Amino acid sequence: MGGFPILSVMTFLPLAGALLVMLVRAATAGSSRGETSAQARRAVLLAAVIISAATFAASVAAFFAFDRSATGYQLVEQYAWYGPISYKLGVDGLSLSLVMLTTFLTPICLLASWNSIDKRVTEYVIAFLVLETFMIGVFVALDLVLFYIFFEAGLIPMFLIVGIWGGKDRVYAAFKFFLYTLIGSLLMLIAMVYMILAAGSADFEVLEKFAFAPEIQTWLWLAFIASFAVKLPMWPVHTWLPDAHVQAPTAGSVILAGVLLKMGGYGMLRFSLPMFPDASAMFQPFMFALAVIAIVYTSLVAWRQTDMKKLIAYSSVAHMGFVTLGIFAFNDIGIQGAIFQMLSHGLISGALFLIVGVVYDRMHTREIAAYGGLVSRMPIYASFFMLFTMANVGLPGTSGFVGEILTMVGGFQAATWAAAGAALGVIFSAVYMLTLYRRTVFGEITNPQLSDIKDMNLVEWICIAPLAALTILFGIAPNLIFNLTDSSTTRILSLMAGGQ
Repeated sequence: MGGFPILSVMTFLPLAGALLVMLVRAATAGSSRGETSAQARRAVLLAAVIISAATFAASVAAFFAFDRSATGYQLVEQYAWYGPISYKLGVDGLSLSLVMLTTFLTPICLLASWNSIDKRVTEYVIAFLVLETFMIGVFVALDLVLFYIFFEAGLIPMFLIVGIWGGKDRVYAAFKFFLYTLIGSLLMLIAMVYMILAAGSADFEVLEKFAFAPEIQTWLWLAFIASFAVKLPMWPVHTWLPDAHVQAPTAGSVILAGVLLKMGGYGMLRFSLPMFPDASAMFQPFMFALAVIAIVYTSLVAWRQTDMKKLIAYSSVAHMGFVTLGIFAFNDIGIQGAIFQMLSHGLISGALFLIVGVVYDRMHTREIAAYGGLVSRMPIYASFFMLFTMANVGLPGTSGFVGEILTMVGGFQAATWAAAGAALGVIFSAVYMLTLYRRTVFGEITNPQLSDIKDMNLVEWICIAPLAALTILFGIAPNLIFNLTDSSTTRILSLMAGGQ
């Protein structure tokens, strides 16, 4: 990029866009107080979509400037800040892939709010744009303090999105989400302070090469995993997720499942494995056990749900169990599978929440029993729903298959019992997803309110079609992702083995 600070521009462009949104709102606001006119609402949302689309364009520019054959961090920007702390940004294949997922999903989320959000639209858009800055910052920060600032700051806009624009129990869900994630992160902060004092630097590249004593690694690993386990989330600290998903607006659920959950897996790959390799190896059986429990238990819980959003939320916990399995397999195929699974799940789960949002906007209920026979009134909707149902089950030809099979193969090489337990989750996912699809799409229409329900409109098409295209594309050509993340996987394994 010729020295151009593309990462800083990409990170803070949404924040600058939040200011622009306020200016647009001031210029187009109606004379009435407390209500947003239709013209002002559309102008605010359009401005936000344009800004987030520009951020995606910046991430694409970063992608083309990235050398996929090189190892280590690229596009690095570094400026002295205070003592051992610096403003340092950079990306490798792992972080760049998650950045692109973030910048791709954000404009879709904002566009999906076009008809569903009609109160405090300016504040809603600002919260989303600020959240995007913090999410990108997590993945590009190469300084421990800078990472923690972005990691924790993201709680605030997400807390507001759930607590203000959510359902009837939104305040309870927002506080539960906030407290769970904050308490876990406080332990990580204590560990970070120790690491900076011990190594004399907050730089990731310095800390990756610093040899912490094995007994110290144990405590540091536990402190970090306390935060990442909640964020992922892992069983048994997953209970905040279904409440947050059910109460969040549709776009909030999309970004929560699509990006925020991935911060837990990213943290394990960025910190737990390369910086605390001895502790990671010691806790491998423990992590396998938690992964298998999460996959099997939450799949069974998902099967018994009556709320569509809650079912998909429990499904997310199960699919994140595959991510944990692949990460702690400590082999190339497992880690590649885990990264692929994170990206694939971001697309599929985001699409499923949008699918639920389509009928919720029309019927104002997420109860499965309220539906049935939708295929006769919404054939296009039923087709998209079928695609993402099959992808979530792991049908070959979709991205869902690639991530699950690779994590299980990697897990099989490390522990046969763990892979066998995870395989049960694949069976259970077919049970609950096909049951959901049958009960909502097939059968006779028994609810009179469904007799004149309309199929997907243009905005809903624009939001869901790109997700469908990528789900199929990555299922057929997974090397598009592997070519980007291969060098990162090799580097993580090298650092674990003590290489440079």
